Amino acid sequence: MIKDSGARVVIAPSLLAADFTRLGSEVKRAQRAGADWLHLDIMDGRFVPNISFGPAVVKAIRPLTQLPFDVHLMCERPEILLEPFAEAGADRITVHVELGRQHVTDLIWKIRSLGKRVGLCVNPPTAMEGIEPHLRHIDSILVMTVNPGFGGQPFITETLPKIQRARAWRAERNYKFAIAVDGGINFQTTAECAESGANVFISGTGLFGERNMKGAIKKMRAIAQAQNANCSRVA
Repeated sequence: MIKDSGARVVIAPSLLAADFTRLGSEVKRAQRAGADWLHLDIMDGRFVPNISFGPAVVKAIRPLTQLPFDVHLMCERPEILLEPFAEAGADRITVHVELGRQHVTDLIWKIRSLGKRVGLCVNPPTAMEGIEPHLRHIDSILVMTVNPGFGGQPFITETLPKIQRARAWRAERNYKFAIAVDGGINFQTTAECAESGANVFISGTGLFGERNMKGAIKKMRAIAQAQNANCSRVA
C-alpha cells in the first residue's frame, strides 16, 4: 500500500436526502450535528435523469448556517450556472470530467476566477485518466460510488480502485487535493472508502435518515479517522 499523509476527515450531509418540507430546519440540524460541509446536488434533468433545485434555494438557506456549501453541478451546461451559484453562496463548485478536457479546463479557470474551490467529479463508468491532466488545478476529486441522479442507491464496490488511484496520485506527486465519495455512503462503506484513501464522505440518507444525526456523524467520522490512521501507518 502506498504511504500517504492523508487529509482531514470531512463529513458532508447531502441535502438531497433532507425533508424538503422543512428545509431550513434540516440545514440547522446538520450544523448542530457537527457536519463539516453541506453538499448540494444540482441536477438539470439532462446530464442526469432528475431535477433538484437551483440558485434561489441556495440563496435562501445561505443565511441559516456558516457551513461551507459544496455545490455539485450535474448539468450539461454548468458554465451558465457558475456565477449564479457563486453569488448565491457556494464555497466549492464541482463539475464533471465527462464534459470533456477543454470544457473542464475552461470551467476550472472560471470557478477559480470567482474565488471558489474547484472539484472534479468522475462517474462510475468513466476512466480516471480524464482527471489526470487537471490534478494540479483542483482542490478535490469526487468519486461517484453510484450512478448519479437519485439518492438511496446501493454502493458500487467496483469504484474503490478509482479512490485508490486518486490516493496514489496524491501521494506520489505530493498534491493536497481532497478525495471525496458520494453514493451509498453508510458506516460500512465509509470504512471501505477510507481504507482506499477517501477523506471526504458525502452521505444523504445515511445521515439525514438517522434520527440522531449528531451520533451518526460522530460514528462516521470515527470510522473514517481510524481507517485513515491505519493506512498512514502502512508503508
